[in-house]
Amino acid sequence: MKFPKWLRQKLVLGPNVITQEILDKNKLNTVCFEAKCPNIMRCYSKKIATFLALGTKCTRNCGFCDIDFDANPSIPDINEPKNIAKATKEMNLRHVVITMVTRDDLPDQGANHISQIIQEIKKLNPSTTVEVLTSDFSKKYDLIDIVINEQIDIFNHNIETVRSLTPKIRHIATYDTSLEVLKYVKSKRPSILVKSGLMVGMGESLDEVKEAIKDLKESGCDIITIGQYLQANKNKYKVKEYIHPDIFKKYEKYALSIGVKCIYSSPFVRSSFNAEVIKNKTLQG
Repeated sequence: MKFPKWLRQKLVLGPNVITQEILDKNKLNTVCFEAKCPNIMRCYSKKIATFLALGTKCTRNCGFCDIDFDANPSIPDINEPKNIAKATKEMNLRHVVITMVTRDDLPDQGANHISQIIQEIKKLNPSTTVEVLTSDFSKKYDLIDIVINEQIDIFNHNIETVRSLTPKIRHIATYDTSLEVLKYVKSKRPSILVKSGLMVGMGESLDEVKEAIKDLKESGCDIITIGQYLQANKNKYKVKEYIHPDIFKKYEKYALSIGVKCIYSSPFVRSSFNAEVIKNKTLQG
């Protein structure tokens, strides 16, 4: 399958080394690097990074994700919350995104660690807005509460794909569980912006994507992101189709027509790409 011209982008130059030095100094991981995000150079050039908490090993082995699987990862770094807060200050971030590997091995699945990160960020950076991109916490609402009771502005949990493809590419997580988590957060904390995203080009139909958009809207999502799936390595789920930008525009038009507050739909869109811009656009209505 030929790689299309709309998935080619120019190399972006900028203070990439400065960003990496700050991350290395504070011994921090990013989903940008671990998941081989195609936007990494563009974001680093703007001194933007999405922090990956709780290590670099995930207890779920999803078919699309390049993060390494480990049923028993090492214990979380107790210094990570303070180090993320320090890096946030050094990078002068107005909006920070904290994502996590799934940690089904931990009694609290990492919820208290995420809570501590948010607390430390707010101590050093009181005006910085915070977005979390979490696991489903096995739909344990008491664990979700630990996170959403903190000072967060956006709660993000990705549905990843349409209903029919979920069993093929997601390990343990289900389509309905993700919807229920999003619905719970919106009902418990209506003031928080709720966000979710999915990938296309995995063999889904246009109607299935529209169904997913509708399901996300009905679950309380304020923000939806849709981007092109790219195969991380030869062992991962294969790309079935490169979706033309015009189709992404159709998804955007449909979402807005049913009342979604903000949708960001384009080949290079990823869940945390341009997160601050998306947050501001949503708040401005």
